This record gives sequence, C-alpha cells and structure tokens, in this order.
Amino acid sequence: MNRVLYPGTFDPITKGHGDLIERASRLFEEVIIAVAASPKKNPLFALETRVELAQQVTAHLPNVRVVGFSTLLADFVREQNANILLRGLRAVSDFEYEFQLANMNRQLAPEVESLFLTPSEKYSFISSTLVREIAALGGDISKFVHPQVHEALKQRFAQ
Repeated sequence: MNRVLYPGTFDPITKGHGDLIERASRLFEEVIIAVAASPKKNPLFALETRVELAQQVTAHLPNVRVVGFSTLLADFVREQNANILLRGLRAVSDFEYEFQLANMNRQLAPEVESLFLTPSEKYSFISSTLVREIAALGGDISKFVHPQVHEALKQRFAQ
C-alpha cells in the first residue's frame, strides 16, 4: 500500500493545499497531512488550531487524516509508515528549495520517495504568507481559503 505524507506548516491551509490533497486522495490509498509545529517560523495559529482547520477542510475525504508533529520529518514519516513524501510546487522559484529538501530527505530516509505535484493554475499564486498578509490588512481572502479558515483568520485579526 502506498501511504503518502504531505508535510507543511499549513499556516493557514489554503485552497491550493486543498487542491493537492484532493488530487492526492484520488492517487493514494491513504493521505496523511502532517502539520509541522515549526516554532522557528513563529506561526500565526497554534499547532492544534492548524490541525483542526486542516481536519475541517478535508473532512469530506475519507482516506485523509491530519496529524501534528514536532520531530524530524524523516523520523515522523517512518513513524507513520508512509513511503512517499508529497510536496507542492507553485512556481520555478519553489523548485530549488524543494529539490534540496528532497535530496536531504533521501539521505535521511532512503526508503521514502519524494513526489511533487503542482496545484491547478487557479491556485498557483496562492501562498499562506500572502493570505496572512492580506487578512492582516483587512483584505478579502475568501477566494483563497475555505470558509472555516476565512472565519478563523477574521477572528484572529479582530483581536
């Protein structure tokens, strides 16, 4: 069985992430969304909130589960018995960093393959960073995130 693990901070999860997850759910028996704690990135949302939002966004996909983690990805992928790491590529600028990560992960976990998917064109420009910036300035992000995420961002910036 091919079990794919899609790691990221998902701060917040966007429609671009959702697009990749939906497509992966059609390709693999099980998709694990691995939400990284990433304290060095100083995430806007707590890990528990990011996990909850990802669960809400993917609730309609029976072969998708969401878990948080704060360990080395190579160790976590083994712990989850996954054999494929899924990464998204939005633009050529993503490739160099993702290529470096894939090679490092190959050294740390040679039994795990890295697979890259590109989002649909209509989502290719969306990034969590841009969504956070637009939301912080009161802009309309409804086209870029699911309604639950939109509401969470409105509440977060209303404080």
